[in-house]
Amino acid sequence: MLPHCSLLLLLCVARLLSTTSALPFEQKGFWDFAMDSLDSGGLMTMMRDEEEGSAVEEILPPDISMCPFGCHCRLRVVQCSDLGLTEVPQNIPRDTKFLDLQNNHITELKENDFKGLTNLYGLSLRNNLISKVHPRTFVPLKHMQKLYFSKNLLTTVPKNLPASLVEIRIHENRIKKVAAGAFAGLGNMNCIEMGANPIHNSGFEPGAFKGLKLNYLRISDAKLTGVPKDLPDSLHELHLDHNQIQAVELEDLSRYKNLFRLGLGYNHIRNIENGSLSFLPRLRELHLDNNRLTHVPKGLPNMKYLHVVYLHSNNIAQVGMDDFCPRGFGMKRTFYNGISLFDNPVNYWEVQPATFRCVSDRLAVQFGNYKK
Repeated sequence: MLPHCSLLLLLCVARLLSTTSALPFEQKGFWDFAMDSLDSGGLMTMMRDEEEGSAVEEILPPDISMCPFGCHCRLRVVQCSDLGLTEVPQNIPRDTKFLDLQNNHITELKENDFKGLTNLYGLSLRNNLISKVHPRTFVPLKHMQKLYFSKNLLTTVPKNLPASLVEIRIHENRIKKVAAGAFAGLGNMNCIEMGANPIHNSGFEPGAFKGLKLNYLRISDAKLTGVPKDLPDSLHELHLDHNQIQAVELEDLSRYKNLFRLGLGYNHIRNIENGSLSFLPRLRELHLDNNRLTHVPKGLPNMKYLHVVYLHSNNIAQVGMDDFCPRGFGMKRTFYNGISLFDNPVNYWEVQPATFRCVSDRLAVQFGNYKK
């Protein structure tokens, strides 16, 4: 019996020795967990632990990026939106590709706010209170292509924008003037959205868009009374909806031979001078709804590629048989797939069926009851 008990005792001592020889438990530091997971609940809990001192303090090597307090950082995207920030946070990782600062209370951009962020591709500053931008704020951002600056308090276009910029959205600000050379050096720019600014035609200085090769430009919801002069002749889309434009004169569209889509809806247009549309040989879509036209604009039958025309909510009382389609066979390359004429005083039963002989489908023509 005694030898058996001795054997058991030896086995227990061996097990104890083997357990104590294991490495001691070592808790990871706060930032190790933060970089492994971006779960918002766990992240906020860990932030509280770090602030209250319950997490193990750890000194990070200098090459490990920190994430600004309260922000989420993952896959080179830094999201700092909806945090009530009053300034651009510090410690933004240098390899950041997209920085989201929207829906905060930032009032000013300082010279060094984006220092070192040479890899930044996109920056969102939407819905802040920014009224002041240092002239050198964007100098470090040598590879930035997208800048979203809408819903702020800007009164002018920011200076020294990166030459790499492809798209800028500065609508819903307080811009009243675009100075000559405001977009100088931006040869890569493709898209500008600057609607909902209180700018008049006189607010665009000669040369304001000089050097740009834009495809897309929107200046909707402004104070325009006519089509602005000297816009880039490379434009494919021009949107001037929701302005106070009274008429389209002969030379207004003469520069824009590359236009595919023209938006002139929700204006006060009573007349489109005969021949104005002949300068737009490639036009696909024409939006003239919600104006004060009394007849279908002249020149539509000669537009070979036009396939969508919005004319609803005007004062058109009569539609002629040759208002939309050419007389010769094969002269039109693309059939219409959308013509809207509803909410006009014209009676659909008075329109000859042959009027829409170049329409792809009868359902493409939209009439309706006149309610004015």
